[in-house]
Amino acid sequence: MRAAPGSPASPASPASPVGPVRQVGPVDPAPDHDLAADVERVREALARVPGPLTPHRVAEALRSSGRPVGDASVLAVHALLVRDSVGAGPLEPLLRLPDVTDVLVNGVEGVYVDRGAGLERLDLAFPDEAAVRRLAQRLAATAGRRLDDASPHVDARLPDGTRLHAVLAPLARPGTLISLRVPARRALDLEALVSLRALSTDLADLLRAVVARRLAFLVTGGTGTGKTTMLATLLGLVPPAERLVLVEDSAELAPAHPHVVGLESRPANVEGAGAVELRVLVRQALRMRPDRLVVGEVRGGEVVELLAALNTGHEGGCGTVHANSAADVPARIEALAAAAGLDRAAAHSQLASGIDVVLHLARDAAGRRHLAEVAVPERDPDGLVRLVTAVRCEPGAEGLRADVGPGADRLARLLRRPLTLPTRPAPGLP
Repeated sequence: MRAAPGSPASPASPASPVGPVRQVGPVDPAPDHDLAADVERVREALARVPGPLTPHRVAEALRSSGRPVGDASVLAVHALLVRDSVGAGPLEPLLRLPDVTDVLVNGVEGVYVDRGAGLERLDLAFPDEAAVRRLAQRLAATAGRRLDDASPHVDARLPDGTRLHAVLAPLARPGTLISLRVPARRALDLEALVSLRALSTDLADLLRAVVARRLAFLVTGGTGTGKTTMLATLLGLVPPAERLVLVEDSAELAPAHPHVVGLESRPANVEGAGAVELRVLVRQALRMRPDRLVVGEVRGGEVVELLAALNTGHEGGCGTVHANSAADVPARIEALAAAAGLDRAAAHSQLASGIDVVLHLARDAAGRRHLAEVAVPERDPDGLVRLVTAVRCEPGAEGLRADVGPGADRLARLLRRPLTLPTRPAPGLP
């Protein structure tokens, strides 16, 4: 990779929040050679004659052009080829940076990371579009998936748990796009979320009560608001004697719990056969004696099976749903259920009796994730469900400010305890 023209200062500079990314830069070339051209020349030569990637083979390929090449150039080319063929190639060091949740590549010159405070652009770039395309295809192959002009997009999980999404150019602009979602390196507890200003101590106690009372809940929010992290944290509060059965499109949940089993959906193969949909797995999970049924992300017809399960004695079930606000959740559930053949009245009826609490997450102006709202469902006289705010949280200079709303009494009845949240900035935050 090379420095992007006109980009910010080098990540190694004191002004940059990302120091260690110097590792992904290329080894300095010998002054009399074009390193990028040498790499391509060797890559083509090695592709013609299969064999191990060794410095000796690199030297032979370089010297086959008839001009002398020094040891420094040989080692530099070898190091770059090794880097580009192992793990996530030039992105691998970024995936290992502390607190990184996402690594994004926007074509040749746009590389971004998210470390919990919004996206940061790095002073890094790929040598050309072909290099980005090669990396995307190799990552897809690592996950056992196909990525080419006939199948130009992929959504898969890499062996280390990293979530891969890629779209090839020219469908994607300004070039091939790669999105890597990094799995949590450790399961967070509520105290860690408090220290990260995602919760206050009072809100943490409220969430403990939600899990202890075996209330069915949904964690909602936009992309990147921390839904999976929050759900995994709450599942870690489930008593050890209970059995968790997780159903996911791509295995991301890793709760700190001793009895967890999981089912993962499978896409069709290149012949278009062998797909296993999430809603099929939800039905299978119901036969696996779950104490808590968990759907990692509800985004299709599986919502019908989940709501049915929550209405037939499976207490404490939960999942995540994409939604712009807690108030939008009924419409979102209605749309998903309609696509699966459940009419509006039935969807709202199942939602009203199956879901007890909605926990909505958001990002503040600085990009920090936090619990924004706790809401409870309420049926209107016409039978439709609306979500009523029980607790609303606003970030401030001193932490989260928690205010009770009109749904507070209903939430207190569900928890069988009064709400003790202050209507002032919650204490206990750093």
